[in-house]
Amino acid sequence: QVQLVESGGGLVQTGGSLRLSCAVSGRTFITYGMGWFRQAPGKEREFVAAISSSGGSLRYADSVKGRFTISRDNAKNTVYLQMNSLKPEDTAVYICAADRSPVNYYTPSYAYTANYANYDYWGQGTQVTVSS
Repeated sequence: QVQLVESGGGLVQTGGSLRLSCAVSGRTFITYGMGWFRQAPGKEREFVAAISSSGGSLRYADSVKGRFTISRDNAKNTVYLQMNSLKPEDTAVYICAADRSPVNYYTPSYAYTANYANYDYWGQGTQVTVSS
């Protein structure tokens, strides 16, 4: 069973930064496409960013483009989300997810990576709160 464990969330002021980490168990991390989603109270789960298995394809939601950076370290089975210039509207539970599909060996489309139904494994999430 693949397990995903997020860390790095917390309380930060507007304009501040946080780096989230997601550690993935198992030996096949290198084959997974990885994504970050977020969910605020009373709202639907929202796509944030995604990275292909090789790290060569990156996708971002328009709301975070230029402020957030997704990366991965295949030697450490970990995916990261560097979040800069944080805003109160970024407040949410941030959840990482893994996609087993071989489409991640190539350059999956934005529509594919932003669709939470394409992900096979999910973490429990880490809370990010941005105060105004």
